[in-house]
Amino acid sequence: MLGEEPLPGDLVVDRYQAYNKAPCRLQYCYAHLSREVKDLHKEFPEDAEVETFVGSFAPLLSQAMSLRGLAISDRQFYRRAKTTKQAILEAVEHSARHPGIQRIQDIFRRTAERMYRWSEDRNIPAENNFAERTLRPAVIARKVSFGSQSDAGVQSREILMSIVLTLKQRFDDFQTRFKTALDHLAENPNLDPYHLLFQRDPS
Repeated sequence: MLGEEPLPGDLVVDRYQAYNKAPCRLQYCYAHLSREVKDLHKEFPEDAEVETFVGSFAPLLSQAMSLRGLAISDRQFYRRAKTTKQAILEAVEHSARHPGIQRIQDIFRRTAERMYRWSEDRNIPAENNFAERTLRPAVIARKVSFGSQSDAGVQSREILMSIVLTLKQRFDDFQTRFKTALDHLAENPNLDPYHLLFQRDPS
């Protein structure tokens, strides 16, 4: 779907394996990783090693996520990013006995090339919360309406939400553009829906 040629930019994702097929650089989402770290403490609340690790590592992930939003110069950003990254690396390389801690550390070790893109380019967030928030209304609507009752309904919902949210990102008056495209298709069903929806001049 995305083609075989390398795409520019970086995709911020959770660790769902399908994203490995995307022909672009990946940055793993720290928000998802932070939840895993905190869940480790919930699972082993009495373990001193786990408590120490979570107490130091979770704040580092939060620092990385919040750093991009600070009103600081690029020079200050990259200096702080370097310091935070180094602290994360030290925590990841620190010898641990608990298997839960080792599992978290191993994620950062095995996929290091997908962990620190945020520290190299200020335009790359350390989390994909923007995408999560964008999807939330569609997810809530699906839940309160008890979802779709057929495979065709699921596919229609997926396509329509993809179209509407893409239009919303690209055009100010996306509702008028959507309506205009539908009006053109009603007059001539042989027209190309993609060009009607997404080209800059639909006339």
